[in-house]
Amino acid sequence: MRWTMLAALAFTAMSGSAAWACSNETPCEVGERAYYVALPEGQEQPAPAVVYIHGWGGSGKGALRNGGMVSAFLERGYAVIAPDGVPREGRSGRSWGFHPNSGRQLEEISYLHAVRDDAIERFDLDPERIVLAGFSIGGSMVAYTACLDPNSFAAYAPVGGNFWRPHPTECAGQVRMLHTHGWTDGTVPLEGRVVNRVPVTDPDAFAQGDIFYAMSLWRETNKCVHLKADRFVTEGQFWRRIWDRCAPDSALELALFPGGHAIPRGWSDLVVDWFEGL
Repeated sequence: MRWTMLAALAFTAMSGSAAWACSNETPCEVGERAYYVALPEGQEQPAPAVVYIHGWGGSGKGALRNGGMVSAFLERGYAVIAPDGVPREGRSGRSWGFHPNSGRQLEEISYLHAVRDDAIERFDLDPERIVLAGFSIGGSMVAYTACLDPNSFAAYAPVGGNFWRPHPTECAGQVRMLHTHGWTDGTVPLEGRVVNRVPVTDPDAFAQGDIFYAMSLWRETNKCVHLKADRFVTEGQFWRRIWDRCAPDSALELALFPGGHAIPRGWSDLVVDWFEGL
């Protein structure tokens, strides 16, 4: 694919040091884990970037094989950084310690910081224009990072995943958040769901959270004036609810699409258009 060739050419032109020769196929090592990267053609200096967190059972390398998503970001001039989660015990693929009961939230956020900082140095990225995005539990990792350390990234764009139960009761500070979700998502329903038959009334249940609750917490965090959205966009693929009257330098939007648990066509452009319009 074109972006694979471009990434390879970009790294050939870089330093000959093996530590710097990483790409969409060769890992950039950070501690005991790694990330993978695809760079845009004619990269602007310094370039904006999307740090994309894979879902359950995925990997950074595998995430960059989503050619439609990645090429759309590259064509808009954005580098795509895809970090590895931790190996899943007893099975293939990787996951994230996103849940409050995992005991690993802060460790995961520190790792994302390390990936961010390493990529900024290696590839001359603009630290003020890095979006943290992710799918499914990758989206949940995005949400908890935004909640616990809102200044980690310039903006946050989870798709198909946000908070789990027990829901957070507050977040550390205002954010720029675009949440995207499938109207018929049955894996992560908009209302949440029970996992392993744990009653949803159990306050300690390890269960997917309610997306509508998440949006209410983000409205409260961003000090939005009303519960009701200030603007509605219903043309095109995405039906969008946008809260404008919120704290300065914050942003909040919910985008729904007619589909299930997937990254919808056009999502990359939606993210870039939203971020550049802030």
